Amino acid sequence: MAPPPPPARGRTVLAAAALVGALLTVPSLTAPASAQGPADTTPTASGTGAAAREAAAGPVEAHGRLRVCGLKLCDESGDTVQLTGMSSHGLQWYGDCLTDGSLDALAHDWGADVLRVSMYVQEGGYETDPRGFTDRVHELIEEGTERGMYVIVDWHMLTPGDPNHNTDLARTFFSEIAAAHAGKDNVLYEIANEPHGVSWDAIRSYAEEIIPVVRAEDPEAVVLVGTRGWSSLGLSEGSDHTEITADPVDADNIMYVFHFYAATHGDFHREGLRAAARDLPLFVTEFGTQEATGDGPDDFASAQAYLDLMAEERISWVNWNFSDDFRSGAVFEPGTCAADGPWTGTDSLKPAGEWIRDRIRESGDAPPTDPTDPTEPPTDPDGCEAPAWSSGEVYTGGDRVGHGGRLYEAQWWTSGEEPGTTGEWGVWRDVGAC
Repeated sequence: MAPPPPPARGRTVLAAAALVGALLTVPSLTAPASAQGPADTTPTASGTGAAAREAAAGPVEAHGRLRVCGLKLCDESGDTVQLTGMSSHGLQWYGDCLTDGSLDALAHDWGADVLRVSMYVQEGGYETDPRGFTDRVHELIEEGTERGMYVIVDWHMLTPGDPNHNTDLARTFFSEIAAAHAGKDNVLYEIANEPHGVSWDAIRSYAEEIIPVVRAEDPEAVVLVGTRGWSSLGLSEGSDHTEITADPVDADNIMYVFHFYAATHGDFHREGLRAAARDLPLFVTEFGTQEATGDGPDDFASAQAYLDLMAEERISWVNWNFSDDFRSGAVFEPGTCAADGPWTGTDSLKPAGEWIRDRIRESGDAPPTDPTDPTEPPTDPDGCEAPAWSSGEVYTGGDRVGHGGRLYEAQWWTSGEEPGTTGEWGVWRDVGAC
């Protein structure tokens, strides 16, 4: 019997005062050669492997190079942008989940604006094979670019929690990545995933060392800065965002990072995010609908409350994670990646995968799906990109239908109940006009 896949995140949940913290720990493993990429790969402006495929129309074509305008992310025309998308799992474990087919599905079936490339530093990641992992990141930037998506390069430092432990490695990595991709409009740099156990001053000083490394090669790039307490803005370590506003990073065109797991981080963290949004430019580069372990029951109500807040504040977000890890936070059922799909539709998705696919398809600035795509369901007579409601059909939670020119989502099992007649607390949730 094959051994189980490596742990996604072994997080120990901490309780202190009136808050809950989340500590991520992952056993150190040796990265498989298949996840590391060829040692002699040289990135080129024309892309890798699929160079003949032209860059797809998508969010990058619509918005161009991004920048920070006051507290918001803006496009090259100065309009506020909210990106929504997915994070990969660790490249050393789940690199086989990032294929031509899965990335095509992410860009076109899911309608994602952004792919976060999660490259662990320790835990069998970058430090075990700097050349191989750097080359793999080059490849994935090109793959995202070819599909018209934005790409976040995630320096996924985790254990130890002090980003200064990896400063020299970060200098080498970001200098090469920024130099190779400076001509692109779609690359953002997340320079420290989840600092913890260190002061804001230590995190700020690290950022002020690494940001100039990026800017020396890519002066207009947006840089994303991790925050204290596993990127909780300090909330999971007894502080809050005011320690940042009191002593911000000395750089422009940056955003501060917030992470949450909806079943663990409830009203306290959500209200902390709301308060911070009034004072800081924010980007949620990782969240889950589960507990802080990345596993356990989904709390879709808490997650939706976060998404509603982020829509109101136009905060971009990325969900964890686009893999087939056995934990509930991975979107695909185990075995999907080894079987190379199916990637489109919902047959291979866990409940969290179906839920987040729907949220991406309806949220942020995701482009419409291709109406000629044969994998898309038929549209109803009123123009909804969903099957028309039928009184004889059985629907379960998450199913969507078009009816009367509006889009509805079933909250639980139903049959014969007409959308639009069940009231605010009924089975059908009115998603909006088609």
